[in-house]
Formats: sequence, structure tokens, C-alpha cells
Amino acid sequence: MDRRNFGRLGASLLAGAMLARSGVGLAQGANSGAAPSVAERLAPIAPELRPAARMMIESGFPALTEEALSTIGPDSGPPMPELLPDIPVAERDIEARGSLPAVKLFVVNSEPTLARPAILHIHGGGHLVGSARGELLYLQETARALDCTIVSVEYRLSPAARYTESTEDTYAGLKWLFDNASALGVDPLRIALMGESAGGGHAAILAIKARDRGEVPVLFQSLVYPMLDDRTGSTGAVPPHLATVGWSAPENRLGWRSFLGMEPGGADVPVAAVPSRLADLSGLPPAWIGVGAVDLFVGEDIDYARRLALAGVPVELLVTPGAFHGFDRIAASTVLAQTFTQSKLAALARAFSQG
Repeated sequence: MDRRNFGRLGASLLAGAMLARSGVGLAQGANSGAAPSVAERLAPIAPELRPAARMMIESGFPALTEEALSTIGPDSGPPMPELLPDIPVAERDIEARGSLPAVKLFVVNSEPTLARPAILHIHGGGHLVGSARGELLYLQETARALDCTIVSVEYRLSPAARYTESTEDTYAGLKWLFDNASALGVDPLRIALMGESAGGGHAAILAIKARDRGEVPVLFQSLVYPMLDDRTGSTGAVPPHLATVGWSAPENRLGWRSFLGMEPGGADVPVAAVPSRLADLSGLPPAWIGVGAVDLFVGEDIDYARRLALAGVPVELLVTPGAFHGFDRIAASTVLAQTFTQSKLAALARAFSQG
């Protein structure tokens, strides 16, 4: 199957494209001794999340490697989940900047007679897999909860596209949403950004790009366990209690290497591709950042929130104890997941009501 459907396979098996990863955190230190047992991998995880974590471990869902990516060929993939009949979805192909190819968008819950707030959404998948199409049911549910319109970008995946290309795809989506706000039934002054994992990193880059270009006013950024720093798991050591399930350090290095077109962690990595490397965070839109306390990204996400606050950017940070990467989607019925999701939605709702 192709890499977009590979992400859908993850979604169908474990409720989220590449969020449902049983990536082996033990691979962070492959030379450090024997692999930890299942009990040792579950120990850092909150008790109510352990059944879902155990399912991830026992499912044997394969880790992403260069070899695995090279062997993923065309296939129809698993069936899409049934969409909500009362929340409309439209597919659009739009022009990008200059000579870049057209960008596919999915428009969720548009009603031209209204002036709803809107979200520009960017899916996760480590820059390597996943699709906007595979997130449509989740986006329908989010749009209904917030009474908003959502536009999701089918950006080009790496390594076929480097950061210079995929970030222009997402900017094209944002600019199209703003320029067509009236026709979509959107209030152009109430546009937020939202993304999960690599999509959260894309959303952070997009907020920076929008600030610097000055063409689109962004009201808010919702960064869900965002992938912000190429140094995590490369030049930056990862404590052994992190990422015992979920997105792992070796996968993170592969994702960043594919996105950047170079080895992550070095002094020559371009700042434009890595939000955590940016010196000046002032003037960015207010943010909500949520992450699990045993997620690979917990350190970089906490640090980014700290730096936003010191730069004068209003920021809310939620760190969920004992939660792994993608827990809110994989263990959605748990109290921890519901609290996380409610906090995310409440922050967006407040931003929309005050915008």
C-alpha cells in the first residue's frame, strides 16, 4: 500500500494515522543491553492507559524504517471510516505559489451563509505517512463540537518533498482559506491553526511563516504533541522512561532526516524548518500545547511553551501524567484522554469567542 494508506492502516488499527504507533522506545539505545520487557515498557504509563499501550505493543505494528518505506507500494488500503452524514465535506484542488504543484484540500462543515470561525488543519505522520483524507471523521467531529469550518491540507510527504515544499503546501492552504473566507462562510479574523505530531510542527512553522509574511492574521495555534525539535533523539539524549510505546527516537531521526534532506541535530540545520531553533518567538499567535508526560516530545514541547511565554505570547500548556504519544486518539474513552481533548477544544472555543 502507499504511504498515505499506510497512515490510514495505522488509523484503522489503532485510531490514528501514526499516532497508533507501537514504535519501540527501546531502540533509542539499541546498544545499551537487553530489550525491556512488556512490564518495564508499561511501568511509566498511567494505569488507565496501560490496556491501550499493551494493545499497541502486542499488535506488532511495524516501526517505520527506511527499508519499510522503500517497500510500501501502491494499494487500495483499508476502507475509510464512515463519515458523518450531517457534516458536509468537499474536496478542492488549489494553486500554490509560483511553479509549485496544485494542493489538495478538504473543506469540512462549510456554510456560505454564515460567518463561522475556522481551523486550518495539518495531519500527523512523522512527515512520512498519513493523509488529510484519513482524518476526515475526526475533523467532522471537531467541527461539530466547535461549530466551525475546517480546511485540511493534503501536503506532500517526505522524503519525496522536503520542508521547503511541504511548508509551502500548508501556507497555500491557509492563504486560500483566508482569501475565500466569505465564500466558505468563514470569519477571516477567526482562523486558527491545528495539527498533531508532525502536523503540530507544521502548524508551528505555519504560524511563524504567517507572522513573517504578514498576509494572513492567525488568531490561535493548537499544537497537539507537536514535533518541534530535530535534536530530540539525535544530538539530544532521551530518558529511558520516554517513548516506551509510540513514536520512537529512531523514527524521529528518520522523519527529520527525510523532512530536512540532511542529518538532524547538526549546526547547519535550517532554522526555517525547526520551530525550536527559532530565536525570536515574539508576535506569534496565542497557543495551546498539549503533550503526554512520557511522550518523546515532552521536553521540546515544554521548552517551546516556556519560550513562547517569555516572548510575551499567551500560552496554555497541558502535560498529561503517564500519557504516551497519541493517547488521546488511541485511548479516547479514558478520563485522561477526555480531559486532554476537552482542554484542547475549550482553548479553541475561547479563542473563537474572543476573536
